[in-house]
Amino acid sequence: MRVRLRDLASEVVLGVTQRPARAALTALGTVLGIAAFVAVLGLTATASGQISVRFTALAATEVGLEWAHDQDGEPAFDEGAQRRVSDLAGVRAVGVSWPANTGGAKVSGAPDGMCDGDGEALQVTAASPGFLAASHAVVSEGVLYDSFHDRRAERVVVLGHAAAARLGVTRLDAQPAIFIGEQSFTVIGIVGAVDRQPESLLSVLVPAGTAAAVWGPVPVSGERTRMLVETQLGAATQVGRQARVAARPDAVDRLKLIVPPDPHQLRDGVDTDLDVLFLGLAAISLVIGALGIANTSLVAVLERVSEIGLRRALGARRRDVGAQFVMESTLLGTLGGLIGTTVGILVVVGVAAAREWTPVLEPYVVYPAPLIGALIGLLAGTYPAWRASRVEPTEALRR
Repeated sequence: MRVRLRDLASEVVLGVTQRPARAALTALGTVLGIAAFVAVLGLTATASGQISVRFTALAATEVGLEWAHDQDGEPAFDEGAQRRVSDLAGVRAVGVSWPANTGGAKVSGAPDGMCDGDGEALQVTAASPGFLAASHAVVSEGVLYDSFHDRRAERVVVLGHAAAARLGVTRLDAQPAIFIGEQSFTVIGIVGAVDRQPESLLSVLVPAGTAAAVWGPVPVSGERTRMLVETQLGAATQVGRQARVAARPDAVDRLKLIVPPDPHQLRDGVDTDLDVLFLGLAAISLVIGALGIANTSLVAVLERVSEIGLRRALGARRRDVGAQFVMESTLLGTLGGLIGTTVGILVVVGVAAAREWTPVLEPYVVYPAPLIGALIGLLAGTYPAWRASRVEPTEALRR
């Protein structure tokens, strides 16, 4: 007896709809696998985009120049050096910093000899106003010092929030003072966050002019003075080449230049690593889904032996029985692929919305996902269909 394709399709639909609980459990593996596939690759692309944006916005616009001090006691960068670098095309902000040569003085709320404890061994950093601007320092209390304080060598400091916590400075309305050794300074601001130079949050920041007047413009031998340059996007490499000559044309070889790596190469490397890692995880999810379909389909074959035997006794061919089970598993795989794709898209959009990111869903991931589900169902149902086609009607009817 020849079974028409329309009749076979009807049997497949009935076989699925008459057992909704079994069909749902069978498709669940594919739903989870496809959802993981779409969500993982979508979140990978979305996260890679955010990594790229943050790298481009910060690291790719930062140039550093470092001068290692020796016994000669020569200052690294004067105001003329900073002015020349700031005049370069593509430069947004320029500043210098160095560890102030305080002679190991502790920082406390009272002069040496008058405080109850030994004070705090905090880093005292001489930093120009341009350094605060280039590092994107944001105050949580008070204000940052400016060129007026720097030029007049005012006795003021700005504390990183971690340093302020160690010194017990939480409010500035009473104009609190701190002592670095015997020298007193008024705290005018507390830095709550920086985009660059995070060590500033653990430091006592003193205007460069003030530090030069109190302790001298040169740190101890072996320390470094750093010039921090913020550039426009895409100008870092060019600015780096020109800044060495502009800052110290008389000693270019003594300057260490720090420029960001090529953002395209770094971004591509990050994207490739993430894609390989998460694609492997998605593939594992798909394999688990396929095994779930295969296992459930095989159990269905064993439970429907009598039904298969009856069909064979009425004249159904082996290929008809096998085709029915393959089509059932393929249908369930397709439904699972469609539902899983929808779930994966919702997960990506939901996570991106929660993190205030821009969701990225590649067409080559979304469009083939239901087809991948159908393929999984087809492959997973092959062996159970073969087992069903091998059932002999006489043995099946005896059960």
